[in-house]
Amino acid sequence: MARYTDSVCRMCRREGTKLFLKGEKCFSTKCAVQNRPTPPGQHGQARQRKASEYGLQLREKQKARRAYGLMEGQFKRTFVRATGMKGITGENLLQLLELRLDNVVYRSGLASSRAQGRQFVCHGLMTVNGKKVDIPSYTCKVGDVISVRSTRKDMAHFQIVKEGISRVVPQWLTTDAANLTATVNALPARDDVDLSLQENMIVEFYSR
Repeated sequence: MARYTDSVCRMCRREGTKLFLKGEKCFSTKCAVQNRPTPPGQHGQARQRKASEYGLQLREKQKARRAYGLMEGQFKRTFVRATGMKGITGENLLQLLELRLDNVVYRSGLASSRAQGRQFVCHGLMTVNGKKVDIPSYTCKVGDVISVRSTRKDMAHFQIVKEGISRVVPQWLTTDAANLTATVNALPARDDVDLSLQENMIVEFYSR
């Protein structure tokens, strides 16, 4: 499967906002968006033309896709699934993205970034309700308990997590740092999303 291998900070600079792709670096003074707010490339500092309506919709879609680390096919399938749910399609889409197992591992503080959360899941380090799950796109449900496998709790990263989680954990999650577990207490609401997204523009992009 194709994957992005260039600097992920270029993605943040292209979208003009933090996508939180580099873990703790995104919260430090080394953040590329703060130090170089222009788009990447030799023409990044050139005067930009006013974006069309399609261009604005595309940027919002790309911003969400890159933030959650999905390929185009995966993202579109998630959108199609959201359209079949009751409620507002845009909010349903964000809810499905937030409930992905790799995102839950990140949002609970057990991983420093979504990419690291995905790596933990793929390598079989995480369990859901006591059973190993190695599918990053697994959709968590209310009441699910996500934890680190007992054989991996002695890893250096998790020893640091045990000392305390500095990041704010959303209200729909409860994290027990000492035991390296996280519980899904409720479905994530629109206000719980930590990204500046206009989901209505994503819906308009796919509804053309």
